[in-house]
Amino acid sequence: MTTTIVVPARYASTRYPGKPLVDLRGAGGDAKPLIRRSWEAAIAVRGVAQVVVATDDDRIAQTARGFGARVAMTPANARNGTERCAAALDALGDADLIVNLQGDAPLTPPSFVEALIERMMADPSIQVATPAVRATAGIHRRLLADQQAGQVGGTTVAIGTNGDGLYFSKSVIPHVSSDRLGDPALPVFLHIGVYAYRRAALEAYAALAPTPLELLEGLEQLRFVESGMPVRVVEVETPGYDIWELNNPHDVAPIEAALAARGIA
Repeated sequence: MTTTIVVPARYASTRYPGKPLVDLRGAGGDAKPLIRRSWEAAIAVRGVAQVVVATDDDRIAQTARGFGARVAMTPANARNGTERCAAALDALGDADLIVNLQGDAPLTPPSFVEALIERMMADPSIQVATPAVRATAGIHRRLLADQQAGQVGGTTVAIGTNGDGLYFSKSVIPHVSSDRLGDPALPVFLHIGVYAYRRAALEAYAALAPTPLELLEGLEQLRFVESGMPVRVVEVETPGYDIWELNNPHDVAPIEAALAARGIA
C-alpha cells in the first residue's frame, strides 16, 4: 500500500488571511513559515512515500517549492481540506492511502498519523480514519468553560462500540452530569483534525454535496457520517502538550512556545 500525505493550504483564510506564510519562531529563534513547519511535521512521519502541498495560491506554491516541497495546484473553490485533497488526486500517482495533515497544525505528533496508517493497513474495511484523545478532567472542564463563554475550545466526538464516530461536534459531547465531572473513565474524546482516506472514499466524498450538519457545525468529516460512510476513530495517547492550530493571530505565541519547549528549530 502506497501512502501519501497531503498538506492542504489556502491563502484566503477568513479568520487569518495569508496564514500559511506567517513566520513561526522555534528553538533558537529561527523563523520558518507555517507551511514549512507543517510540511516538516509531515515528512517526520514514517512509512510515507511522498508529501505534497496542495494549494490554490502561487505565493504558497512558490514558498513551498523554495524549501523543497512537491506542490499540487488545486482549484480555489475547494470548500475544505478534504475537498482539496480530492482535487489533488490526479497529482498523487498511484497512492492508495491519502493522509490529510492540515496546513495549520504544525504540532501534530507523527505518531498520530502513523497510528492511522497502521490501523488502516491492518483492516482493509476501514475507508476513513481520524484520531482522538480521551479528554483529561482538566481538558473536559476547559472545553465546558469555553462552551459556556460562547467559544469553541475544540471538537469532540462520540464513538460507537464498533469504534466508528457517531457524531462530531464543536459542542461538548456527550452531556455529563455535574457529579461525574472529573471521572477519568468518561467517554469524552477530543478530536484531532487529521484524516486518512482510501482513494475510493476520497473520490466518493468529492462527488457529494455538502450536508446539513456539516454546514451547521462547520466540520467537513460530517459529510461522511451523514452520507452513511463510517469514520473510524483511532484513540491515541495525549502527547503531553497542547496541539495548537494556527487559526488566529493570537495563536502564534503558544505555538512558538510549544516549538521552543520541544526543541524544534
